[in-house]
Amino acid sequence: MSVASPQGRNRPRHRMIDRMATILDAAARSRTGLTLSELARIIDAPVSSTQGLVNGLVATGFLDEHDRSYTLGGAPYLLNLIAGRRFVSQVTSEALDELRATTGLTATLAIAVGWNAFYVDHSSSNQRWAYLAENYVRRTLIQSSSGLVLMAGMEKRDVWTYLRSLPESEAWRIERYFQLLPEIEERGICAAPGIAPDGDAVSVAIRERGRIVGAVGLGGSVEEVAEHKDEIVELLIARAKEWEV
Repeated sequence: MSVASPQGRNRPRHRMIDRMATILDAAARSRTGLTLSELARIIDAPVSSTQGLVNGLVATGFLDEHDRSYTLGGAPYLLNLIAGRRFVSQVTSEALDELRATTGLTATLAIAVGWNAFYVDHSSSNQRWAYLAENYVRRTLIQSSSGLVLMAGMEKRDVWTYLRSLPESEAWRIERYFQLLPEIEERGICAAPGIAPDGDAVSVAIRERGRIVGAVGLGGSVEEVAEHKDEIVELLIARAKEWEV
């Protein structure tokens, strides 16, 4: 089968691209996620072939995997943001402005795409944070409190594979992640982990139907965050309950 291009010429279809598009469409329409077997049936392909496509889509952030179930990942959302097409989210720019006004700290909204965190919205007068957010600069998950929160929502076996791939110089950050993981899993909060190369932050998980889909952080200098850590934690936990859907 082929479709007409804008110039009127027939544009040939590509079976692998068709299968990937069908997988993404099915994942986007599912509210609870789809298993590998279900995806294989949808694209009428062997499970082994489907596994290869799904692995690639998970690795690049187009799908998320949780408990052997697949849902749409953050990459399509990020691409739309880069293109200037913004979607309504429970965490609005106004909410970040309010957090900044209340605390005097930089407020950020981060999502995971593959093994990187991207700040997709922010409220700050700090030009460095503005640059990171407005240019969608990737940061490895292990180097920020938001990244640690996002990691906690991922499949354990994938997280361990990622951690094993990191250089020896990151060993102390890996150890810090495991120290903080119980509180992240229990309360959804990562408080002043001391792992960022340029300050510190407190971040909280943003959940949709129980799944971590983003993280809101409040960051500043090490001294600022340490002085007000307890108040920041309580503020972000309260806000996260309001944002949960």
